[in-house]
This record gives sequence, structure tokens and C-alpha cells, in this order.
Amino acid sequence: MSAVCATGVAAGCDPVQPPEAAEELTPDAYAEDFDEAWAFIRDTYAYFDQEAVDWERVRVVLRPRAAEVPDNAGFVGLLEQLLEHLCDHHAHLGVNTSSSPRLVPSGADLWAAHRLGKAVITAVRAGSGAERSGLRPGMQILSIGGSPVAAAVDERLPQAVKRDHAAARDWALRTLLAGRHGASVRLEVEAESGRVDAAFEPGRTNRPDAPLTASRLDGEIGHIRLHDSLGRDALIPAWDAALARLQDTDGLVIDLRDTPGGGDAVVARPLMGRLVSSALPYQRHVQPDPRRPGATERTWTEKVNPRGPFTYDRPVAVLVGRWTGSMGEGVAIGLDGMQRADVFGSPMAGLRGAIETLVLKHTKIPVRVPAERLYHVDGTPREAFRPPFPVEAGRGDAVLDAAVTQLGQG
Repeated sequence: MSAVCATGVAAGCDPVQPPEAAEELTPDAYAEDFDEAWAFIRDTYAYFDQEAVDWERVRVVLRPRAAEVPDNAGFVGLLEQLLEHLCDHHAHLGVNTSSSPRLVPSGADLWAAHRLGKAVITAVRAGSGAERSGLRPGMQILSIGGSPVAAAVDERLPQAVKRDHAAARDWALRTLLAGRHGASVRLEVEAESGRVDAAFEPGRTNRPDAPLTASRLDGEIGHIRLHDSLGRDALIPAWDAALARLQDTDGLVIDLRDTPGGGDAVVARPLMGRLVSSALPYQRHVQPDPRRPGATERTWTEKVNPRGPFTYDRPVAVLVGRWTGSMGEGVAIGLDGMQRADVFGSPMAGLRGAIETLVLKHTKIPVRVPAERLYHVDGTPREAFRPPFPVEAGRGDAVLDAAVTQLGQG
């Protein structure tokens, strides 16, 4: 029997059983939980207009399997198949088994997309196993796990998803490159030297335990790098202490390139509040009603309030990339929208919306899907935002260098 473990947005955790759940339930209980999950997604998910899937057909395909699962771990696998039909990296369960798919981007080392019919690596996580194995942006992926890449993507696409849907195929490609817990990823790529085999276990980085690290760079520029901590209360006092040490600097770099696991606005707003002297809007929310297409949407604007003991009022630069996810993306668009920072780097993870969670009645498994659309204050969908100062990865740290140069000119 596979172990089941409780997770947050970040991938990976110690194997434990879901809280309050029986080891095994009756087929009727599993079927009832499946129906509850399917209906919750139907009534809550904010992005069905992407037209990749027929949600009614998903129920026809998967529900008969609910009566056949042997235990909770098997039911987790069925729920994973259910959520995968959304082809949305932000939709996930609050548990995983030892063989569950790793989450993207938190459990992934590579970002890739289809370009002119070829699967191409577009970003490699700094300090990752994939980087150590020699994989680099621009390499074409030829095979995954021994299968030609097109065939592997076809097989990974959920059953009720359109086979030719471009975004769904990119989702499947990135999910394959993240792999599954407990297993390495094997690729064949086309490099400058010819065909190369690579194997690595994603998600293993040497991240400090501290919520952030802070330092002074040449030219009296402060540098604060967050370590996937936007959901940790400990980040707020650490942020305040770092600003106190750096308050006399000529400019500040906020490095969000290691925030793949998202976080919480309750933590993020106080951070941004140290950089503004008046209340300012930082993002827009739109909550559609999936049950009534075309119905009036609920909309509101979220603000950041200033917070003492002092306002850091020097120029600020924000660094982002594919491992800037969810709340990290919210901080980036917020500081940009408040005209409080220049944003440097590459496109972010593009995780859609704000999450709503349902805990299933019998198994107590949390099901999490984007229920609100999020927007930059200028109306740009958060997932479509691009840094105004685009910088491609290069030798050394080209993104940081570009930001420091800009701050030095200010």
C-alpha cells in the first residue's frame, strides 16, 4: 500500500496518513467523495472557458473507477486524474502518495514548451539536479523515459482532454519533466555536441532554512532573496530586520526567483506595506459563477496599507522567473502596479487565480482549485504578466546584474 502524505502547495513531504481519515472506506463512501469533488470543481473552477475539457465527460470516464479503488492511496490517484483534466498547474490536492506527480513549478527542475513542433527547454532551475546534469535552456527534448516526446505527451494527456489543445500539451510536457515522487527523470536531448542522455531527481535544491537571506552588493545596493517563504509567518519579522539593516542603501533588490510554492496575502501584504507611504491597490479579483456563464461577476480590488516603523523609499527592483509562483507573482504584479518597483527577468510560473479548498467528507482530502481570477491593476491577467525589463538567463546572474545596473543609474 502506498503511503499518503499531507502537503501544501510545495511538493514533497514526509509520508503520513491524511488527518481523521479511515485507512479504508466503503465503495459508496469513495463514490460520494468523488461526486463531491467533481461537483465542487464544476461549481468553483474559474477557468473552464479555456475549452480544453468537457467536464461532464470527465465524470462519465472516471466515476465508475471510484467503486474499484482499494484504499485511500488509490483514491488519491483517482482524484489526481480528476484534477489533471483541468491541465492547470495550480489545481492540486492537499495530499500526495509516494508515486504522485510532482507539482509544477515547486517540484520541477525544468520549464519547457512546444515551439514550431519541437519540445524545447526554456528554463532550468538554478542549483537543481537538472542543471548539474548539464541541461540548459534551448536544448530540444527528444525523448522522456525512453519514449519519443510526442508519444509521451500524447499518453500523459488526460483521457477527456482535447489532444490538439496547445496549452494542454505544454501542461503535459512540463508534468512529464517534473516526474513522480520517488522516481528520477530520464531525458534524451539535442545539445550542441549532439544527442545527450540525462537523468536527475527533480526538486532537490540547497535552499536555506531561513525565510530569507539579506546582503549588501557593490554600490550600496541591498539584496533580499526569499526562500519559498511567502506562506510563513516568520518571514515578516525577518523582512523587518533585513530592512532595518539595509535602510541606508541606495536601492533594494527583492529576489523572488525561489518562491515556487506560493504563499498567503496575509504574509505578502505586510512585506509590501514597508515600501509604500499610502494605501494603494495592488491586484484585482474577479469571481465568476461557472454555473451561470455570462452572469454578473463579483469583482473587487485588494489594497496594501503602509506599515512602520519606517517606509523604505529608495528605488526597488524585483527579480522573477519560472520559479516565481502564485503569491510571488502577486507581489511582482503588485509592486509593478503600485509603481513601486521595476520587474526584471523572464515570464513567471503563470499560475492561475486564487485557490479555494474543499475538504472531502469521508477521506478528509483537501481539493484545491483556482476559484478567483487575479489581475494586475491595469487589467492584465496575472498569468499573462511579463516583466517590463526582460532578461534572458546568461553567464553568471544576468538578471541580478541588469537590476543592479538599473538601480545604480537611478
